[in-house]
Amino acid sequence: MADRLNGYRILILETREEAQFSRLLAEQGAEVLQCPMFTIHDAPDPAPIEAWIHRAIERPLDDLVLMTGEGLRRLMKVARRIGVEAEFVGSVGKARKFARGPKPGRALREIGLEPQMTTEKPTSEGVAEMLSKLDLKGHRLGLQLYPDKDHAALIGAIEAQGAEVDTVLPYVYDAQAADTNIVTAIEEMAQGRIDAVALTSSGQVRRLLEVAQAHRCEAQLREGLKQTPIASVGPVVSDELKTYGLPTDIYPANDAFFMKPLISAMATALSKAPPRAAK
Repeated sequence: MADRLNGYRILILETREEAQFSRLLAEQGAEVLQCPMFTIHDAPDPAPIEAWIHRAIERPLDDLVLMTGEGLRRLMKVARRIGVEAEFVGSVGKARKFARGPKPGRALREIGLEPQMTTEKPTSEGVAEMLSKLDLKGHRLGLQLYPDKDHAALIGAIEAQGAEVDTVLPYVYDAQAADTNIVTAIEEMAQGRIDAVALTSSGQVRRLLEVAQAHRCEAQLREGLKQTPIASVGPVVSDELKTYGLPTDIYPANDAFFMKPLISAMATALSKAPPRAAK
């Protein structure tokens, strides 16, 4: 099945899983144009993260909700730095572990653990729905958060079930650093140099529009997207596209909302026309 995307130029906006996504596309023969939406940094103040890790060791959590794989990897980085890696992994191993989609599950497997449950909907609402079916009364629940998201509704829903919620935010986004790359990507689409743009999170859609508006090139972005097939990994991304009046041109088959099905869908859709470089 190799080389199904040979000659096609694919724009990806992924950051946390950018290297993996790029590799999978390259294995299919695609030329990948990488455009990170933001730079990820450790939280500027490590003290709250260190304190959270020590609490998790000293008072083991009953439940742990991981919202991102990046979050667990950053927590492990801090645990190694302060010399409690083995103790932290042991503590996490004792807790029931819940993953928001497949990425936290992969991060858990990197340290030899497995999630007990993975939400089918990789959203805060999906996590709340998953947890609502469980008895959390009296439980200590660790909740790993991620930046640029209001988690108040999720925290409130968990607390309403009688759980004590202990949150941690192990990393931050630096959006400004990526603006220049995003503007360049918009220009590439507008000039017809991209065969498809692959979107894997709703935040990527918002970020594209925000940067285009800030740099006064929204019209150019919309014109570029009219001639560039938009590939969406799943319903959350497609709903966000619809909010901005943008279509979903390519979508994974059989409700399989992961990178590999998305790549397969792109290969099928793009095979109906030659790569732009060949036109």
